[in-house]
Amino acid sequence: MQADITRTEVPPTAVRGIFYFVLPVLVIVGALIAYKSSTALGVIGKVSATGVIAPRGNVIPRVGASDAGVLTRTVNYFLVIWPALVFGILISAAVSTFVSPQWLSRLLGRHSLRSQVFAGLAGAPLMLCSCCVAPIFTAVYERSARLGPSLGLMLAAPALNPAALILTFMLFNYKVGVTRAAASVASVLFTGLIADRIFGRTEVHCDVDDWQTEGPPTDFLHFLRACARVSVRLLPVIVIGVLASMIIAQMIPVRTFDSTAARLLAIVVVAAVAVPLALPTFFEIPLALILLSSGAPIGAAVALLIAGPSVNLPSLLTIMRSTNWKVSAVVAASIWTLAVASGILVSFL
Repeated sequence: MQADITRTEVPPTAVRGIFYFVLPVLVIVGALIAYKSSTALGVIGKVSATGVIAPRGNVIPRVGASDAGVLTRTVNYFLVIWPALVFGILISAAVSTFVSPQWLSRLLGRHSLRSQVFAGLAGAPLMLCSCCVAPIFTAVYERSARLGPSLGLMLAAPALNPAALILTFMLFNYKVGVTRAAASVASVLFTGLIADRIFGRTEVHCDVDDWQTEGPPTDFLHFLRACARVSVRLLPVIVIGVLASMIIAQMIPVRTFDSTAARLLAIVVVAAVAVPLALPTFFEIPLALILLSSGAPIGAAVALLIAGPSVNLPSLLTIMRSTNWKVSAVVAASIWTLAVASGILVSFL
């Protein structure tokens, strides 16, 4: 007599779905992490050997040559970030093409601290600047209709960049490093929750079909069309944001932060300037060191370290493009508040 053995098998459609729809995203993300990790390890190694960090010049005022114009700095900025921006577009297109809206919505959840933690853990290894992670925010938000976690992922990539945090601890005292890390975690966890609480009913177009399980696999041409669509839709916004950011930076008087007479005012002003300022990865660190060497208070440097990488004008315009200006304003206000509060805290510790 043969025993009746019940076996649980994975449906062929599920295996096909994993192969065709999850693997491409993981491959692109893995390539990005490998690229950013190798670059970050190189920078950390140089800083460990020399004790200084020297980014490419002619991108932002007071870094490199001081006579570079707005257009020159804008071009140089994109020359620095273009590989990461390409990865951001590829990941955005892959999410839009291969990831099921229903699966992504269930994964991210809604209105919970747990979903923000997950978004932060997913975003931190990407190590992208705000401009480069902006296309990924758009894809994740419009694919999942989850505002809070999408913002959390967007903020985590630059704010919780592990290499940037390591460099902060290497080049500043422990109070600055701990404060930056704590404020960055708070921005990732709570900015999205605040936005969700205020704009939880924000409507977004989200595909609800189930072609991932019933239809034929999406071909490579579909992915290429998604890359083109993301580029045409978001690159003009990012370029305009970077150009405007460079104009703002160019208008700042050279000796704005040389006086220590008003520490609180310096912190407020630096945070206000840092929020819209477009900075490539790690550039906030030498800028903060320049502030300190020019006589600015430590709180102003901390405000720059927190607000500088977290958001910028291009990323805020991208958020506005996918949602509305009120969401962008809440994100900017949240980051500015955290930066100012952290700067004040460090100043009086």
